[in-house]
Amino acid sequence: MSLKERLNFDKEPVYLIDGTALLYRAFYARAGLSRSDGFPTNAINTVLRVLMNLIRDEQPSHVAFVMDGKGPTFRHAAYDQYKAQRPAMPEALAEQIEPVRRGVELLGVKLLVSEGVEADDCICSLAARYKADRPVIILASDKDLKQCLDRDVVMVSQNGRNETIHTLESFREAEGMEPATWPDFQAVIGDSADNIPGIPKVGPVTARKIFDETGPTLEDLRANYTRLPEKLQAKIEPELDNIFLYRQLTRMKPDCCDEPVNTFALRDPERDKLLAFLEEYELKGLERMVPRPAEKKAAPMAAADGGQYSLFGAPQAELDEENEFKVVETTDVTTLPSLAGEDVGLVFEDDTLFLGLEGKEYRYTGPLPALIRALEHASVIATPSVQELLRADDAWGHILSSQWFDLSLAAYLLDPEMRNYVWPRLRLSLYQDARPEFAEAAQNLHRQSQGLAALAYMQGIQGQVRTAHLGPLMRDLEIPLIPVLVSMEKAGITIDLGAFSDFLDDVSDQLAELTRSIIGHAGEEFNIRSSQQLAVVLFDTLGIQAGIKTATGMRSTANPVLEKIRGAHPIVEDILEYRMLEKLRSTYLEPLPKLVDEDSRLHTSFNQLATATGRLSSSKPNLQNIPIRGKYGPRMRACFTAAPGNSLAAADYSQIELRVLAHFSKDPALLDAFRNNEDIHSRTAALLADKSVDAITPDERRNAKTINFGLIYGMGVQKLARELKITQNEAKEFTERYFEKLATLKGYYDSIIKDAETDGFVTTLAGRRRLLPELHSRNNMQASEARRQAVNTVIQGTAADIIKMAMVAAYGDKELKALGARLLLQVHDELIIEAPEANIEQAGARLVEIMQQAAKLDVPLKVDMGVGRNWAEAH
Repeated sequence: MSLKERLNFDKEPVYLIDGTALLYRAFYARAGLSRSDGFPTNAINTVLRVLMNLIRDEQPSHVAFVMDGKGPTFRHAAYDQYKAQRPAMPEALAEQIEPVRRGVELLGVKLLVSEGVEADDCICSLAARYKADRPVIILASDKDLKQCLDRDVVMVSQNGRNETIHTLESFREAEGMEPATWPDFQAVIGDSADNIPGIPKVGPVTARKIFDETGPTLEDLRANYTRLPEKLQAKIEPELDNIFLYRQLTRMKPDCCDEPVNTFALRDPERDKLLAFLEEYELKGLERMVPRPAEKKAAPMAAADGGQYSLFGAPQAELDEENEFKVVETTDVTTLPSLAGEDVGLVFEDDTLFLGLEGKEYRYTGPLPALIRALEHASVIATPSVQELLRADDAWGHILSSQWFDLSLAAYLLDPEMRNYVWPRLRLSLYQDARPEFAEAAQNLHRQSQGLAALAYMQGIQGQVRTAHLGPLMRDLEIPLIPVLVSMEKAGITIDLGAFSDFLDDVSDQLAELTRSIIGHAGEEFNIRSSQQLAVVLFDTLGIQAGIKTATGMRSTANPVLEKIRGAHPIVEDILEYRMLEKLRSTYLEPLPKLVDEDSRLHTSFNQLATATGRLSSSKPNLQNIPIRGKYGPRMRACFTAAPGNSLAAADYSQIELRVLAHFSKDPALLDAFRNNEDIHSRTAALLADKSVDAITPDERRNAKTINFGLIYGMGVQKLARELKITQNEAKEFTERYFEKLATLKGYYDSIIKDAETDGFVTTLAGRRRLLPELHSRNNMQASEARRQAVNTVIQGTAADIIKMAMVAAYGDKELKALGARLLLQVHDELIIEAPEANIEQAGARLVEIMQQAAKLDVPLKVDMGVGRNWAEAH
């Protein structure tokens, strides 16, 4: 059923598509698709597929494909930090903009490119113009566009395979306001995606309470905010002027486009040119979808779950009486075919287990232990995420790690830059994009299948895993690591709530004192968090010479800028201290105590699929960025403690990346220093200064340390000069002398880049790959960044491999188990375990032994270890 029919529209609607948003989503939804010469085609393919589906199934009479133009808009002129945090568009996406625009127009869809405004403004303006005469369907996901909703204006958003239709009624019910006041609401709560601050510490719930009391607009808020409790008044008062600016940023311009509706009448496609275009970009899978002139409407399509139809290419199924997809429902494992020696697809979704084998789909809702006992005899179990299964139930641990084929993990290892490995997205790739590896596996696969789809995905991708030599990495390291991570997540770590509270009180007092000091230096009240107001105080009121300007010409007050003018006025030192303490308060001291369980233990989630180098990350909350050094690092770590009767041991690899560098480069100086257990930075400084190690000063050692670690991370001459506070010429001479003294290193770095340019990727010790197509970029900055990534990935990725090997070994170690020790945290090169106080020294020593034996390098691995009641003492 078409959207027009489902929404009971009695006139032909006009479809307004947010083309820029669709382009971005298309690019990230299917990474890696390219023409035979390497030109990226993933965004082109998906955008045109979406439009072809729309034309076929909706048969629209009028369609506008609206895209952002180049250059800043009126919002950037109004607020220099608008979207300032967003990274530059990837070159592989930028290259596809022109072909996408060409393909859209060849398809017969009118393209509109905004100038001085955003695509959303044009959409809002067109909706306002047309809604009196015909319905309007906006295909977009930007929440700002909800302000366009009206009686005959709806918005259709897509999130994965889930479609949401926003109407005026549903908006009123969900938000309790009118669309016209949506920008007022957004101005108060802010928008991190667009870098709009809003009122600090005011979220949606509090904002609704505010507007309920004051009235629905900012004008009402300004007039009536004194009715609110004093705490809320204190939050609102400093922002009363700013929020009107924020509303200007979130409010659409309803008068910026005046094209008549006939401009967007759908034309017949330029079929021959479109087919030639698809051939040019090798998009064979789209050729059969090219609509013919006056093509009849296709058979109705339904979403994979039998629910709402998806305009954005979610798995679809032909639903007819003769070919209805059959799922066998069972609660009895004995009714399943024998699983012994079989490859099985297994999907856990909505508390339901779907199994696919022997060409049939089963929905199992019986006892889990019985199913697991049957699966223990299967040959291979293909599942989207072993980690999610283990998180749901420890019983899945009875399956041997060698039996699992983790689909998301395989996709990640093949393309660690893709970032999105959720099952709906992977499943969609079976049917979308005409990927050759899935052509045979998915040939007769019904689009409603789950377990069979998992099996087909494995059959399609396992050949690539073998070809890329990733099988041993996946089988021997990454899959065995999964139960280790889940065990650590469930264990958590105790935090001292009293210590957190005392620390927060001290930081709050310091922030209050700093606020008084900063206002005193300024001679006037101003919002310290406002970069624009701060710029006026620093550069106009106090006359400090302005430093860097932002892309829109505004004066920057970012921390690196303030660091350079730290000595210009006492206020600068206060502001830097204020920002540091404010981050400590808002990131750690206030939120973390709210997340503990009944035993005061804090639980994080470890992410195995998040970084291109293979390093683990943690989230909800992130415990890998807990401050280590500085004035407050030790106090923060002292808040993380062992449970009563236990202690912590923290074991940290010493200079592991430099040891990896020595192993790979075979540089004689590095090898000799590590084999003789010398201080590597003093040894390097001695080489550079032509002195004995005993004669090296602390500053010389510090400089050598900076360049030793800096080169691993691709530090250039400019940054080295800044770090060492020397001129660029001096930094250049220093770098040249470094490579002259450690001559083998330069040759090794060059060999990494040369091999990467030839192969298209680099590999780590364990065989992990990272694709680096930007090495051949015409953009010098992107090519330079890819060269830095090549070196960094080999060194840092190998260090990540080694600590993962140590984690797997420690988790399975019988001696640690006998001592009652368990892994709690992994933070970069450090492992933290908890054990009974009587056993902690022995457990820590055993952990050191395991870590030092985790990998065989040409230099010894060294581990520093400490024990204590809290993390600071152990570290």
